[in-house]
Amino acid sequence: MNLPGARERRVPTGGIELCVVELGDTARPTIVLVHGYPDSKEVWTQVAGRLAEEWHVVLYDVRGHGRSTAPLPLRGGFTLEKLTDDFLAVADAVSPDRPVHVVGHDWGSVQAWEFATVSRTEGRIASFTSMSGPSLDHFGHWIKQRMSRPTPRRVGQLLGQGAKSWYVYMLHTPVLPELAWRGPLGKRWPRILERLEKVPPGDYPTPSLPDDAAHGAWLYRDNVRARLRRPRADAFAHVPVQLITPTGDAFLSEQLFEDLEAWVPQLTRRSLPAKHWVPRTRPDQLASWISDFAAANEAAAHGGAPVRDTAPKGAYADRFGGQLVLVTGAAGGIGRATALAFAEAGARVVVVDRDAEGASRTAELARLAGAPSAWAETVDVSDEQAMEKLAEKVAAAYGIVDVLVNNAGIGIAGSFLETTTDEWRRVLDVNLWGVIHGCRLFGSQMADRGQGGHIVNMASAAAYQPSRAMPAYSTTKAAVLMLSECLRAELAEKSIGVSAVCPGIVNTNITSTARFAGADAAEEQRLRARTSRLYGMRGYPPEKVAQAVLRAVVRNQAVVPVTPESHAARFLSRMGPGALRGIARLKPPL
Repeated sequence: MNLPGARERRVPTGGIELCVVELGDTARPTIVLVHGYPDSKEVWTQVAGRLAEEWHVVLYDVRGHGRSTAPLPLRGGFTLEKLTDDFLAVADAVSPDRPVHVVGHDWGSVQAWEFATVSRTEGRIASFTSMSGPSLDHFGHWIKQRMSRPTPRRVGQLLGQGAKSWYVYMLHTPVLPELAWRGPLGKRWPRILERLEKVPPGDYPTPSLPDDAAHGAWLYRDNVRARLRRPRADAFAHVPVQLITPTGDAFLSEQLFEDLEAWVPQLTRRSLPAKHWVPRTRPDQLASWISDFAAANEAAAHGGAPVRDTAPKGAYADRFGGQLVLVTGAAGGIGRATALAFAEAGARVVVVDRDAEGASRTAELARLAGAPSAWAETVDVSDEQAMEKLAEKVAAAYGIVDVLVNNAGIGIAGSFLETTTDEWRRVLDVNLWGVIHGCRLFGSQMADRGQGGHIVNMASAAAYQPSRAMPAYSTTKAAVLMLSECLRAELAEKSIGVSAVCPGIVNTNITSTARFAGADAAEEQRLRARTSRLYGMRGYPPEKVAQAVLRAVVRNQAVVPVTPESHAARFLSRMGPGALRGIARLKPPL
């Protein structure tokens, strides 16, 4: 295993030997990582290396996988009861005097649900983090409930999960799965993971894959039909559980876990925009969530108060908790509201603005709103060198940004013929080049990390609504919209979403600082005051735009009109562009 400081040992159990690897200081609390099918312990190396900085981390090859020996005969050698014996043997060997925190993925999660719900493991587990693997008992009851009371919705859920479980039926067939894995499928599997799951190449999968997959077929044959037919009625979790749900999982539907609170008194839910193999594609986020959950439950494991739910309580808390979000132009208005909305969802927030005092105030409010951490950075987004230094500092000090919101912008009104070259240059530098700098610098970091992300570019209804009064502003926002569309096409293969959010008339202070081309100082002040009153009378708050931003990220929306007038303009731009051109000729009442 290519991890510095890794220590290997053999643990005997039930006539076989398990290969166990330890990382980190053995005096620290222990996290045990259990792999799934058709994997070996190497699926966890990226997560384990990150966790080992603060925890004693243990990985082991499940019986018949990797460097662990296989039972003879194979039939009957992979029951959940025997897998539980294996876990207890590992726990006793690596942490005899204190309970361990268990993390399972895929079949590692399936068997860990057994660990977390049977009485003989009570006192040996401090917490359980589950991803992409249900309890077979819970699954059995889920099926029976829907078959006994078949509403259209429940029938749809059964059919949907049945289709996703196609591979389960295949693995129950005799001999053929073994032949496939030891033949063409085993050879092509690494490439399949790269293409379909975006799993980066590395030390996984290992050369033992064909044998691992062939042996692991007995996980299904020894357990699935028996448990689904006769699920345990007492499968209640006796430990706090963190459920991490990859929203793009091709094998499990999110509805499979909707009744989980009935079985888990202490449940924390998280969701991640990723596919099935999250230990390889999202190691940073998993390591953060696993570490936070285990730390929160350490006191409970040693006699302290039980932890009910360590996730933030704000909207989208299960999605953004612990993620790093950077918002430009966040000293006020939409930027501040967006930073605070992410903070309420438990994200760590970097607040960027050229107004140092305003940025510091937003960061302070973000911490009060629920952000675990919030930092203020004073930067002019139009300054390329300053933005390059910011990107370097953020990556080194806070980490790679998960969500970037390019919100900074300035307003300018006035006819084209009265707009000077300097005014054009300034609005292009901030509204367009500021977005370009952010996308290029932070987007490159997201792409290089290879763990996805999202970019939100603040455009405007002006992006698709021509106006004689705002040619410069509208031009920059139209360019931001097209840039976003182009980036969305390019970055999709790297699992990076891009959204263009297009507000209409929103009550912010942008009007109080807007430039009015061709107007002297006194006239400009009058126009600013008049425009501010109109925007104030409209009364659309920036907090609604902020919620649209969060929804855009969660749903990976491409173009997001906000406010009724923005929706109307978007509709007309597609269905009746001539009407919009006619409206553009009207002189605004200023």
